Amino acid sequence: MEVEKRKYITAEELSLHNKPEDLWISIQGKVYNVTDWVKDHPGGGEPLLNLAGQDVTDAFIAYHPGTAWQYLDKFFTGYYVKDFKVSDVSRDYRKLYSEFLKMGLFEKKGHVALYNMVCVAVMLSAVVYGVVRSESTLVHLGCGFMLGLLWILAAYMGHDCGHYLMMKSEFWNNVAQILAGNCVTGISIAWWKWTHNAHHIACNSLDYDPDLQHIPVFAVSTRLFNSLTSVFYGRVLKFDGVARFLISYQHFTYYPVMVFGRINLFIQTFLLLFSNRPVPHRLKNIFGILVFWTWFPLLVSCLPNWGERVMFVLIAFAVTALQHVQFTLNHFAGDTYVGPPKGNDWFEKQTAGTIDISCSSWMDWLFGGLQFQLEHHLYPRLPRCQLRKVSPIIQELCKKHNLPYRSLSFWDANVTTIRTLRTAALQARDLTNPVPKNLVWEALNTHG
Repeated sequence: MEVEKRKYITAEELSLHNKPEDLWISIQGKVYNVTDWVKDHPGGGEPLLNLAGQDVTDAFIAYHPGTAWQYLDKFFTGYYVKDFKVSDVSRDYRKLYSEFLKMGLFEKKGHVALYNMVCVAVMLSAVVYGVVRSESTLVHLGCGFMLGLLWILAAYMGHDCGHYLMMKSEFWNNVAQILAGNCVTGISIAWWKWTHNAHHIACNSLDYDPDLQHIPVFAVSTRLFNSLTSVFYGRVLKFDGVARFLISYQHFTYYPVMVFGRINLFIQTFLLLFSNRPVPHRLKNIFGILVFWTWFPLLVSCLPNWGERVMFVLIAFAVTALQHVQFTLNHFAGDTYVGPPKGNDWFEKQTAGTIDISCSSWMDWLFGGLQFQLEHHLYPRLPRCQLRKVSPIIQELCKKHNLPYRSLSFWDANVTTIRTLRTAALQARDLTNPVPKNLVWEALNTHG
């Protein structure tokens, strides 16, 4: 029987298929046409669009279970990438993935989900009971503190559900997402997926990663002073007079903004759900948000006076600021770059853009496993209870390939982040210079 001769295209030819109407990718040297799949991709279209025309093997391995491979054949173009090569870093990354798979780490989820659900349910019940039945101001304010904590725990539950099947079926996993995200915290899981998946793929790209695009309030790099165009939002991140003024004091306003950061998340949720963008499960998300905006105002209205109501909400927001701070500590002081992510340096980009927070194991519940930020970025489907276990292995792999592995104490991470913000703030104050004055330094040192 005559063996069918393989057809090849070069990596350069593959890179030409990088548009929404003509989108090809390669996985392990095989070329796939995913043009019609973008709109149906469970992870959203942004990951595919950002990596269009490239080899995406490492990203595909990171985000998909083994069962996903069987669906690739229907997208196969018949072409293979000529002279397809795998870097030493990628080879070790994939080998480690296979080892984790054989150890069953992706399936060993522990009892984290159960503990979280019980904690959130008990805490919410205690908050409602304390607000409704007690007449003590201290009890009411304590309930506000507890509400902030349960919002943090619920957000981690939504995060876990969004990355892997925390429940036994996809249906119940989606239900848990809506309950933990929309109903309990008031933040749409659809908005989270939209931004979070793009963040993971384009970690710390100033124009592709939405988690670094906070103009006019924050700028982690002076390159944002050039009014970059956000590929994610499709608009210019305008560095005007207002942005210059606000950024000039960002190292002072950082913590106060974190306290009220939740308001921005509420706004972003409404902007997405009532926009013209295609939103998966839009009605379910809207229903979940309506549930939140029913029980939360009713709960606050049960407090005896406006003074206590305001303090209750402020305390709850102030507690959740801890989570907002943590998220920014993981990336604000990381290395940044301009341009789209590259599929062939997946491991390198993740190590460059992330910072771990070192803490004792008994604090894992408060950080939701995300203190192991690099481990999570490299293997996002790995349950949080496994991240501490694999951390030493990741450290050794980084050491082997001379890549950064940064793990700072919570205090040192705060200091480093404030220093990063202050550096950009001082340059923003230079009103005589409309652009960064150290562009050469910035080009050579891609640090935020």
